[in-house]
Amino acid sequence: MSVYNSSHLPSSFILLGAPGLEEVYSFISIPYFVMFATSIVGNGLVIVVILQDYMLHQPMFLFLSMLSFTDLLFSASTCPTVMNIFWFNSRQIRSFLCLLQMFFVQTLSVVSSGLLLAMAFDRFVAICDPLRYSSILSNSIVVKIGVASALRSIVIHIPLVYSLELLPYCKGNQLSHSYCLHQDVMKLACDGTNTFNIAYGLVIILSTVTFDAILIFISYVLIMKAVFSLTSGVDRYKVFDTCISHLCAVFLFYVPVVALSFIHRFGTHLSPSFKIFMASVYILIPPMFNPIIYSIKSKQIRGSFERLHRHNRVRALHT
Repeated sequence: MSVYNSSHLPSSFILLGAPGLEEVYSFISIPYFVMFATSIVGNGLVIVVILQDYMLHQPMFLFLSMLSFTDLLFSASTCPTVMNIFWFNSRQIRSFLCLLQMFFVQTLSVVSSGLLLAMAFDRFVAICDPLRYSSILSNSIVVKIGVASALRSIVIHIPLVYSLELLPYCKGNQLSHSYCLHQDVMKLACDGTNTFNIAYGLVIILSTVTFDAILIFISYVLIMKAVFSLTSGVDRYKVFDTCISHLCAVFLFYVPVVALSFIHRFGTHLSPSFKIFMASVYILIPPMFNPIIYSIKSKQIRGSFERLHRHNRVRALHT
């Protein structure tokens, strides 16, 4: 990493691909491209199916469509720089584009966290207070929750990203991932100048992702209490089975987020290969697996997929 004195944001940053593996970038690009394509196509299909099928215009599926849209944007915002490295070995990115990508990555992550919390609340109301479910979670309320989740994330991240433009940088312009992250750029600032970013970043994590995780945990404690109050084992299984997809989505989201956060704060001794691996898991696994999990577990979505496929096939035969 080059070291120099600067009083402003570097004009560009250098992203990190897979050091030492440049000769096999073309092979490495194949699984990355397949996972990005699976994520974009899979989430796109989920959105189309839910919007076209009136029977799926229910709170749980509306929240899922919002999560799929968020995942689609997340993949679309990280795919260009990652694939640019593996296809063209192009690692330079203009600072403006880096900050823009960072804004999308950080903002969409918190939106996902908020939507997972909303989906946990949906399961809580459906199981613990089913008679009031339709009145508590009307479609208009669902839309307002989605908008509030997006606005919360956008508002809190604008100062965080903008403040990076005001810092003096004197530790080069080499980043440690194939996409831009706030923690990564912040480390390039001169020592003692990024106190606000460190404190504000911590406040964001505690007040959003951590707070959401605590509420999700409390929701499932209450859900489990309601499930175990049922006398029939079959009923317990049926009720809890409605939560499996959401629990998988929570696990897929929070494990990489927590792991990557710890790596940036305490993982200075870890190998670069492991850091690259976890950074890849963070951007690839949750968006790719969410539509797969919900499509497998949800009979309604599978049925809607089949109806849409039959409709398209019949229309193709008549053209």
